[in-house]
Amino acid sequence: MPLTLSFTAQDMANIRFAVSPIGEVVASVRVVKDPAAHPALRPWADQVRRRLAGVDWRLLSDLVPVPTVSIAGFTCTPPATSTPDLEVELATMRAAGDRVRSDLDSVGGPRTARVQALYDDPDRGLERLAEEVGAYWEAAIAPYWPRIRSLLDGEVLRRARLLAEGGADRMLADLDDSVTWQDGRLHLRHRHVSGVRSLRGLGLLLVPCVFAWPRVFSVTTPPYQPTVRYPPRGVATLWERNAVDAPEALATVLGRTRARLLAELDQPASTQDLARRTALTEPGVSRHLVALRAAGLCTAHRTGRYVLYARTAVAEALLAHRA
Repeated sequence: MPLTLSFTAQDMANIRFAVSPIGEVVASVRVVKDPAAHPALRPWADQVRRRLAGVDWRLLSDLVPVPTVSIAGFTCTPPATSTPDLEVELATMRAAGDRVRSDLDSVGGPRTARVQALYDDPDRGLERLAEEVGAYWEAAIAPYWPRIRSLLDGEVLRRARLLAEGGADRMLADLDDSVTWQDGRLHLRHRHVSGVRSLRGLGLLLVPCVFAWPRVFSVTTPPYQPTVRYPPRGVATLWERNAVDAPEALATVLGRTRARLLAELDQPASTQDLARRTALTEPGVSRHLVALRAAGLCTAHRTGRYVLYARTAVAEALLAHRA
């Protein structure tokens, strides 16, 4: 039986999106501990294992058991804003001392000595946990964050387009293969949880999460906002990208560099990400994108501190013509 989230009109009005650096950290721990279960993320796990050799992340590891049935809510509280940075989320974690014991009690199961020390002295334990998360982030996530953030922002942009084209029904209909939307209810195939949950008028927070792949995770219990973390499209493309060949005929008209940039925009991307992929300078990429925008071949969308570029329908038609 699936986990079913029941929506009211108020809940529909309160659907929102967010990205979560600390959510990526917590979800990625599962991958490092069991890379064989995450083949699309295996290239990342193989690269970061060496970087983590000198990092103390034992408490963080204890709090994310494998196989993962549930995780204490204070480890990755649903973000209050759409684009929090890691320091904001760490501050939220440090302030969660009053929830540590109840969250650990709800998770149940045996506790390691480190987790028991956290239970006995939440404030001190959370300080240690925040330090471990910060060190883990610098070693394992920060070097990849620009490309991860670009994929996450592109996913949110895609969902916004679907919402504009067909409303919430269209936007929720294809979140993930394990999620279905029908008659005002969102059904999640869940390994360990079932039943019907009310969103309590709080709406639903949707958090695309690269390291959630291939699963969907949910938060439905108070005091947290109901949340669904799901993998965005294109996760497997993050780690090993092959060069994208621009159509020869299009390159003849636009120039090889601009045609290549259009071909690279199979997912919305930032100037920095495109520069990394193409080995061009950021100013050079920016100049070409300005020209492509003027020609109506790409659009720009600001998401927080980033600007993402996306192909227009005209560009899609030009690229499809080679087929």
